[in-house]
Amino acid sequence: MVYKVYWENAVQIIEPHDKGIADSIMANQQPRTWDVENVYSSDLCVDISDWSELYFEYIASLSRHRSLNQQTSLKFVNTSMHGVSNAPMTRAFDIFGLPPYIAVAAQQQPDPEFPTVKFPNPEEKGALDLAISTANECGAQYILAQDPDSDRFAAAEKGPDGKWIVFTGDQLGTLFASLTLERYKSSGTPLAKLAMVASTVSSKMIEAMAAAEGFKFVECLTGFKYIGNTALALEQEGYEVPFGYEEAIGYMFGSELRDKDGVAASVVFAEMAVALEREGKTAHSRLQELYNLYGFFKTSNSYFICTNSPTIDNIFARIRNYDGKGTTGKPSYPRTIAGLTVTSVRDLTIGYDTSNPPSYKPTLPLSSGHMIQFRAESPTGHTKITLTTRTSGTEPKIKYYLEGSGKNAQEVQALLPKVVAELSDEWMQAEQNGLGRS
Repeated sequence: MVYKVYWENAVQIIEPHDKGIADSIMANQQPRTWDVENVYSSDLCVDISDWSELYFEYIASLSRHRSLNQQTSLKFVNTSMHGVSNAPMTRAFDIFGLPPYIAVAAQQQPDPEFPTVKFPNPEEKGALDLAISTANECGAQYILAQDPDSDRFAAAEKGPDGKWIVFTGDQLGTLFASLTLERYKSSGTPLAKLAMVASTVSSKMIEAMAAAEGFKFVECLTGFKYIGNTALALEQEGYEVPFGYEEAIGYMFGSELRDKDGVAASVVFAEMAVALEREGKTAHSRLQELYNLYGFFKTSNSYFICTNSPTIDNIFARIRNYDGKGTTGKPSYPRTIAGLTVTSVRDLTIGYDTSNPPSYKPTLPLSSGHMIQFRAESPTGHTKITLTTRTSGTEPKIKYYLEGSGKNAQEVQALLPKVVAELSDEWMQAEQNGLGRS
């Protein structure tokens, strides 16, 4: 069984609390019994029956133009992916003044067997097939989707050619960040007080946006326990942090809920789509505008399969001593990839960051597994990539997160396959090491 543990700050635990709890468990291995009736009279027992109302008050605080939402002719299809989101989504749409969505009937109610999908994750290929079919039948322009426990969100838009555009997690993060920026500007508060957070394997487009606009961007380790705690730390420094995200379709809004929330993301996206339609735009066309403003960003994420831990260790040891001249205090990483020059390396396993001399210590906490991030650029500096390789803590995988950026979209798109090929053939030596591919 896997479950989340939250600290008194209402954010998932990180060090040192996780270790403290684990140590306490190990120190109390003998089973105990007690009178369960005493639980109800304990000061530690809190009635949470009204918490759902507090949650919907939070949802209401995210809406900016309810009256305009009521006037829209846009149609939305929603799938709960056999999970729990249908009831809160129905109420959230009503709170926002949005017309009722069309539900994917076969996936509307909770079902632990998940009979209509191979894997109940909106990111998986084919997971939105029923939603697309439903949307085509009813003439909807957008599809909204939440995963079964309703903390993640995905979306798709029907293009002018009738084909469906499924947004990546990073593309949605960029749209939400732009929306957050617009709202913050309209408040009149100086942008120097604004901060946004994203995981280190997420797109660097918000980083580019922050550099151009003048707000603060901070990256952290993967997971909302880090995103939420990073947001709280920034608040203590005097910043407002109205948005944070990770590329795995998790989004955080406002200052009351420091965790990912699929319902909040769904209605914020729907309201954004309504506002864009009034301007003659769509979510996809708005994304193209943002590319023109801040540069084109394209991701290519996947993984290698390896069930042998020593092989994985050997692969990463070789990357840290690529030319055979590395030392314990000074690793020797690859200097080029696909014709690009490596400009910085951040190794969160051994604690080495070339961009932070003279200590070369990374500002992010260390990772429990292998995790190295490379940045590289073309000789002209017009095209750049960020490549992160890391091991999975739950699966026999070496994951990679690759993003290219530049003004020329064709150059960026042509470059990414070359980087993946060299990563596979030269860095990972996939064939020699018997690595499987996704």
